[in-house]
Amino acid sequence: MRRHFLLGVMGLVGAGLSACFQSPEPPKKPEPKKPAVMPTPPPPPSPPVLPEITTVALETTKGEIVVELYGKKAPITVANFLRYVDSGKFENATFWRAMKSYKGGFIQATAEGHKFPPIAHESTKMTGLSHTDGTISMARYDVGTASNGFTISVGDMTYMDAGKDDPDGFAAFGKVTKGMDVIKKILNGKITKEKFESGWDGQMLAEPVKILSAKRIDGSKPPAPVTTPD
Repeated sequence: MRRHFLLGVMGLVGAGLSACFQSPEPPKKPEPKKPAVMPTPPPPPSPPVLPEITTVALETTKGEIVVELYGKKAPITVANFLRYVDSGKFENATFWRAMKSYKGGFIQATAEGHKFPPIAHESTKMTGLSHTDGTISMARYDVGTASNGFTISVGDMTYMDAGKDDPDGFAAFGKVTKGMDVIKKILNGKITKEKFESGWDGQMLAEPVKILSAKRIDGSKPPAPVTTPD
């Protein structure tokens, strides 16, 4: 009996020692994670196809201003401006700012009410245009915020072009062909003594000049029905 007990104990000890000296199985390598597949972003929208030149007349309380817009050189900017023209949103807009400089200056207008989304910036480096006498250009704060405001230059305002001092500049997109006398009247209008944000004192017209109508006068048509923002 005792012999059987000892054999049993020795068997258990042997089994335990055998288990201790067995080589452990190597840990399984984790399966490599498959790289995340990012969805292909949609291509950027193509610039609208516009005529090389579209002519627009702005009838103001000081007289008529006619501008030609360069749709081939600045398609995004011109399409945006025409959207405001075709939707009637420039009617009752006003020229409210007259910025004078020793070279000339510019006048600035802004459409009233809700505005369309801001547009991508088309710098003068991209378009080849320049802020010479009679140039119409987009008003903006930061790059990519231009929407419903524009300026018209008087004299040499080429410092507004993209260049060494300002790599972005402002987006020129057309030229005045008639009404520079009207623009100069607005530029030389009476300035209010009210205080405005820094840098604009001495530039705000006491009597803003209203735009009575804005329309195409070259027979061109909008590419599609124009809707106004909600």
